[in-house]
Amino acid sequence: MVETLIAIVVVGFAVLVPYYYWYRVRSHSKQAEHKLKQAEELGLIEPVSLHPLIDPNGCISTGACLSACPEKGILGIVNGRAVLVSPSKCIGHGACQTACPVNAISLVFGTARRGVDIPHISENFETNVPGIYIAGELGGMGLIRNAVTQGREAVEYIAGNNSSNGDDILDLVIVGAGPAGLSAALQAKLEGLRAVTLEQEDEFGGAIITYPRQKLVMTQPMIIPEYGHFNKPEVFKEELVELWKNVVKNVGVKIVCSEKVESINRGNGHFVLQSNKNSYTTKKILLAVGRRGTPRKLNVEGEKSAKVAYKLIEPDQYVGADVLVVGGGDSAIEAACMLSEQDGTKVTLSYRKDIFSRIKEGNRVRVDEAVKKGSLTIIFESQVKKIEPESVILDCKGEEMILKNDYVFVFIGGELPTAFLNSLGIRMETKYGQR
Repeated sequence: MVETLIAIVVVGFAVLVPYYYWYRVRSHSKQAEHKLKQAEELGLIEPVSLHPLIDPNGCISTGACLSACPEKGILGIVNGRAVLVSPSKCIGHGACQTACPVNAISLVFGTARRGVDIPHISENFETNVPGIYIAGELGGMGLIRNAVTQGREAVEYIAGNNSSNGDDILDLVIVGAGPAGLSAALQAKLEGLRAVTLEQEDEFGGAIITYPRQKLVMTQPMIIPEYGHFNKPEVFKEELVELWKNVVKNVGVKIVCSEKVESINRGNGHFVLQSNKNSYTTKKILLAVGRRGTPRKLNVEGEKSAKVAYKLIEPDQYVGADVLVVGGGDSAIEAACMLSEQDGTKVTLSYRKDIFSRIKEGNRVRVDEAVKKGSLTIIFESQVKKIEPESVILDCKGEEMILKNDYVFVFIGGELPTAFLNSLGIRMETKYGQR
């Protein structure tokens, strides 16, 4: 009798386990297909920057990439193969590539439809101009953790190939003090390099400094030179800025702020870097500047007015005001939502397209809620035509719309510092789904 029961149980498991596995796979596949179809219908099929390219012939659908993705829901199994089902939400962590047991995933920039301009750099971060290196956002690595890693690794390579002749020439000048530049400066200190770090803004931290208060800026741990592992799962703007300040102070690294690089020339085997204040002679240069360069302008009448700004730091300064936010990316959405949360503030968001094509899911939910509450109005397919002292004129499909207005915030991206890179002889490459 006991043996019969055991046999029944064994047979039951033999039948039920495969069925349960089949049911889970089928259910997940249907969900993934639905997500992919939804993304296609909404036009959310273009990744923002670095993203996985999956070889369908190499993929064995283990699901390891799905589990490894910190953002979750970006990848899915469709027709027995891993697929990018939410392309526009991918932010380039790269954990999926590492997790793939058969190396069927490569990380690439751009797609066949949308190219991305990236400076030509080697695996050691050196450009086609010997002695000039690039790390961080300018090279396509906008994620803070990746930028920090690149800054550290670039300086490790530079230090490993450094030769000191006992002269007064600097070993390295780091241009930019965002995540990549700060990491590079700390690593240079650790390596004993004679280095100087220049930042054109009046404080270091990069684009993070311009973010609104309490903005979530990081969701992954990182390794900071001279500090070690920083394992907090979620970090807000103020926490990260304070962390950088404490590390820089404790290590004794000097960051020279309010100093903008104006030219870089080569002579006698070295570089002569001229800023708005000083001249530096150095063996190597690491460019750790952002991709945006200067904010992109609307180029309309009235844009030079004092009421027009390109960043939002203190939303509560605009309580009760009539505000226009221009743009359709995450920065514009976040600014509009924060402003809409202020008492009595009337916020209008103007976007030239008919749909938000590349925003994070959290921001999509947030903006929908603000619209439902009536604290935010969105005008799609509109462009600013003129900015007046007490109003703004929009062009909405050929018709003029006049809005009462106190402030205008413009978030339409920035202009890649192509002219500066070209002046140095750095070659740019347009990537169409390539590494």
